[in-house]
Amino acid sequence: MILGMTTSTFTLVHVLISLVGIGSGFVVVYGLLTGKPLDGWTATFLSTTILTSITGFLFPVAHILPSHIIGLISLLVLAVALLARYGRHMQRSWRSTYVVCAIVALYLNVFVAVVQSFLKIPPVHALAPTQKEPPFLFTQLAVMAIFVIIGILAVKQFRIAPIAVTPA
Repeated sequence: MILGMTTSTFTLVHVLISLVGIGSGFVVVYGLLTGKPLDGWTATFLSTTILTSITGFLFPVAHILPSHIIGLISLLVLAVALLARYGRHMQRSWRSTYVVCAIVALYLNVFVAVVQSFLKIPPVHALAPTQKEPPFLFTQLAVMAIFVIIGILAVKQFRIAPIAVTPA
């Protein structure tokens, strides 16, 4: 039992949160590429991506796994994204910092989704059972290349005015 749920139910909840994070992340990326902040989508993306990382730590394991390291990196990147967006209101270089962190956080979620696909989906697993075969490596390199290109374009395109700060 994890948080009062069976492991399979908790896994389903974790996967659903992850999928919402990835889906809303792509909407946020669209906003970055079109210069629109999409505040509601951004809040959904950041919160579900944080929840994805946190819930990933709750699975019972005997030792630290690569997924835990990715989860820690994601949480650090998300902390900087939150600071840049809400703490520094994306002023000056914080705008680019936010964009890069948002793209990296989404990339990490997609990276894990690809890994899980190769582990859990039988036809995909058959292509790379040890995740050292060319189909797995090619897929991960292609995903990384796409995110690098998207990141570069997003930094160039996301030129909105800084978020107005109202005095307290």
